[in-house]
Amino acid sequence: MKVDSKQLCDFLLDSGLIDKKVADEAMKKASEGENDLGSVLLGMKAINEDDLRKMYAYILGIPYISLEKKQISKDILKLIPEPIASKNNVVAFQRNGQELHVAMLNPDDIQTIDFIKKKTGLKILACLTSKNSINAVLKQYKKSLQAEFGDIINKSSEEASSDEDLKKIAQDLPIIKIVDTLLKHAILQLASDIHIEPDEKEVHIRYRIDGILHDAMTLPKQVLPGIVARVKVLSSLKLDEHRVPQDGRFKIKEDDKRISFRVSILPVFDGEKIVMRVLDESSKGLTLEDIGLWGRSLEHIHSVIKRPNGMILVTGPTGSGKTTTLYTAMDILNTPEVNISTIEDPIEYRMPRINQTQVKSSVGMTFAKGLRALLRQDPDIIMVGEIRDAETMNIALNAAMTGHLVLSTLHTNSAAATIPRMLDMKAEAFLVASIVDVIVAQRLVRKICPDCKTKYSLDENQARELNKIVDFKRILKQLSKIKNAETKEILQINSLEEAVFYKGKGCERCNNEGYKGRLGIFEVLEVSKAIQKLIIGNATAAEINDTAREEGMFSMSEDGIVKVLQGITTIEEILRVTKE
Repeated sequence: MKVDSKQLCDFLLDSGLIDKKVADEAMKKASEGENDLGSVLLGMKAINEDDLRKMYAYILGIPYISLEKKQISKDILKLIPEPIASKNNVVAFQRNGQELHVAMLNPDDIQTIDFIKKKTGLKILACLTSKNSINAVLKQYKKSLQAEFGDIINKSSEEASSDEDLKKIAQDLPIIKIVDTLLKHAILQLASDIHIEPDEKEVHIRYRIDGILHDAMTLPKQVLPGIVARVKVLSSLKLDEHRVPQDGRFKIKEDDKRISFRVSILPVFDGEKIVMRVLDESSKGLTLEDIGLWGRSLEHIHSVIKRPNGMILVTGPTGSGKTTTLYTAMDILNTPEVNISTIEDPIEYRMPRINQTQVKSSVGMTFAKGLRALLRQDPDIIMVGEIRDAETMNIALNAAMTGHLVLSTLHTNSAAATIPRMLDMKAEAFLVASIVDVIVAQRLVRKICPDCKTKYSLDENQARELNKIVDFKRILKQLSKIKNAETKEILQINSLEEAVFYKGKGCERCNNEGYKGRLGIFEVLEVSKAIQKLIIGNATAAEINDTAREEGMFSMSEDGIVKVLQGITTIEEILRVTKE
């Protein structure tokens, strides 16, 4: 697709999409290198792909179409086979009688247009689109393929009436294809975990999506040994070991993404159960704002992670996103000027320029032993995956006292409950008071699907019940002190009856769940002078919590309600994750 660089530059300047300085720099780079002006501008991040391609379409006099949120019927998709669509970046999206509308990255590709015309016998009307649109439609191909594959397996399983039938079906189903399908389907559905669970007659496949487990497929029991063997081969585990647990990991490349699978195999009564954690290693680093922090809490965490020493603790149950919060903080701190070392069990993500050590209790490599060794490695910042015992706790506190910034996690239900837990683990109260800078307690909630988001209001009874759970007047009072731009609209509300709430109706893009994606709700306890006095005086968690709230701390429920009023999540989600 040829567009003259000078012409493109003039149009972009006229439209105000780029300024003269950027235009001159990009034109210079384009003239010196092999890339065209559009590619140079994208590389400079001076323009987004959608705006650039819309400009191309305008100059060339052809329509532009965005397909990122468009659901295309299977009948239309099938008019262009998936391999052709993928190889040539062309997809069909609409048919009117004998006219077929196709979206392409390169409408000058006459050869591909002729091929589709001959194959379909239809008149082809080409539109320009973006790479994101093409990728979104290619995922729809895969979704339909996964569904058909699952139907075949389920149908075969239902039709089997005896062990002989099941054995025949198992032999007919290639194991490698089954495992590949399970992995690719999990990636497609943005699952965080894959569960392969045997029972007496079947094998159940479940995916954890946005924190909730969903049934995905049921396979005949006879395929279990093959699936277990295939996963063990991929993970470099012992094929002939069926009596003890095994852990491993492997990587695959899917759609230009590097996906790592952390594998745990456990012997159970009906065979071996497999759980695989799905980790996208090519995903861009998150920011503290991305994970759900805002306002005073965000400012305080940014402030303390820049200190040369001290301790930052993140607490919550398993699966509450603690590790993600720590990795996000480390990503911010990860510069050539500092040495960051970690001791983890297990290592979730590989991070460049960070020295990550795996705990291995079987050979005596515990958190405490690893942490002692790390202190001899001249670290500036240390991340301890979890403080599990008194020995690790005291080494971590002493490391923070002797000039290191220490980040770690604990299993407690609230920020205030962390202090008594540390004292129970034989930590000295004066050390905890002087060294701990901030304690973050968190949970993960599902976000409302943006494609089926609808408004509603609470009736009097619902508002009354919600007021029993959260103090809305206190939320308004605290928000008025912060004066955050994102929460400005909430301050216009006088009562919960006046507020507009949101929920997802359920659609194709969110698998009719009404939710898509997750973020955190937090309570961030700043260890102020008043809190330090309470710690030294062995105060209870309730007393520490009350003082922190007097100083302006939002509870997790309150932080959640703010996010509900912003239209990010639902009341039901907040109640689900904060009930104790």
